[in-house]
Amino acid sequence: MKNTVNIGGKILSLNQPLIMGILNVTPDSFYKDSRFNPNQEAFLKKAESMIKDGAHVLDVGGYSTRPGSSSLSETEELHRVIPAIEKLRDHFPETPVSVDTFRSAVAREALNAGATIVNDISGGDFDEGMFPLIIEKKPVYILMHQAGHSMNDLHSSGHYTDLLPEVFDKLFKKAARLRSQGVTDILLDPGFGFSKQLEENYRLLQHLDLLLSEHYPILAGMSRKSMIWKLLDITPEESLPHSLYIHGLAVTKGAKVIRVHDPLPHAQILQINRQFNYFFTV
Repeated sequence: MKNTVNIGGKILSLNQPLIMGILNVTPDSFYKDSRFNPNQEAFLKKAESMIKDGAHVLDVGGYSTRPGSSSLSETEELHRVIPAIEKLRDHFPETPVSVDTFRSAVAREALNAGATIVNDISGGDFDEGMFPLIIEKKPVYILMHQAGHSMNDLHSSGHYTDLLPEVFDKLFKKAARLRSQGVTDILLDPGFGFSKQLEENYRLLQHLDLLLSEHYPILAGMSRKSMIWKLLDITPEESLPHSLYIHGLAVTKGAKVIRVHDPLPHAQILQINRQFNYFFTV
């Protein structure tokens, strides 16, 4: 089992799960407290508090993928994410930065600006230039599953004949293609909330351990997502306790990275998990 990840030459152990903190430089992300303007002081303050609270990586996204979000030009996405990445690089050089984008041109500029991870919600399906870029630059690549062909059908049902084999096979085949071209640090994300019905998300979580493999660590991102608040008829703002619970389940199923809005309470549940495992293994 792969137990390290090389992030821009920095080797991070996966013996304990890593926390990826979400920093959206958008005005319309589904969770309003994750929206920041990189040109305002609050952006750096939030980044600093996330790092202090336990985030090992900061994930910068400039294109909201919530259902019903407006389309965004490549120019505007670059205008949002590049200044944010540069500020994080300059102020927190020891903390790896991820760019959340499905566009190869944005990913390229982000890598040039100091990002060392590409978090691609499309799994290479929305931009034919993404995989050649990843093969060329060889950053850490987060390969997410979704069943659409563009942003327009990102949230439509995947219409699966057999959910688990279809999701996992698609991820493994793409990862194997990249690995055969020398990309060694690939994280697999089953894509909770994307191209899945509510009950399909929970089925994926139940069987997340089937995605375990020798070469590809698992990333789970369910923070404050609709799979929680639609089920419970609450709001994203009320969804923190439930996010903690299901990320804890994901870790017990083998997830090595969790992508969250709230690093501190997640760091605390991981500490409890470590203590629990210690008492039951000594």
